[in-house]
Amino acid sequence: MLRILIILGGLIIANASFAQVDSTAFSTDTTRAINKPLTVKPPTKAASVPKTAERIRLEKMPPRAAFRSAVIPGWGQLTNKRWWKIPLVYGGFVGIALIYDFNQTNYKIFLTEAQNRDFNRLNPKALRPLNPAFVPYDNTGIITIKDGYRRNRDLTILGGAAFYAVTIIDAYIDAKFFRFDISDDLALQVKPSVQQPYYSSFATPLPSVTVKLSFSK
Repeated sequence: MLRILIILGGLIIANASFAQVDSTAFSTDTTRAINKPLTVKPPTKAASVPKTAERIRLEKMPPRAAFRSAVIPGWGQLTNKRWWKIPLVYGGFVGIALIYDFNQTNYKIFLTEAQNRDFNRLNPKALRPLNPAFVPYDNTGIITIKDGYRRNRDLTILGGAAFYAVTIIDAYIDAKFFRFDISDDLALQVKPSVQQPYYSSFATPLPSVTVKLSFSK
């Protein structure tokens, strides 16, 4: 019986020593874990920097395209990679130039005729040659036609300035559209439908077209 008590006492003492050592190791590890400085990784710039740089680039595109289009017509459209607009730009300027030349040429012809008639009226002894094609027209008709060509010439100059401004505005707005994301998430549905007239519930329904624009993520 005494031997059994001695053995049990030894086991209890050994178990208590082991638990104390284990608890000491655990508390030491816990203290180290608590005292260890917490390292927080800074957010990576790989995702934010490209987005910021891309946004800055897109914000600089409209004024750059407008400036280039103002310096050389069509350059802004080329900057926006709208090369197919360049023939339209120069075609418009060529058309305006041809209209200006037509009105300017005829204006000079009728101006010369009006000046010769006025000179012949004041100097009957030193006559200037007149255009035979304008014999049916009186002096008032010649002056009216001359003024009409001059007015059209001046309007052509204003039209050229307006077209020049339109090319600059087009380059600016076109560059602005680069900031809009048009993806497959946008859906446009066009389908026929039948609508009841709002003014009467007894009226015959009328055919119509329903247009629906939806965005899904």
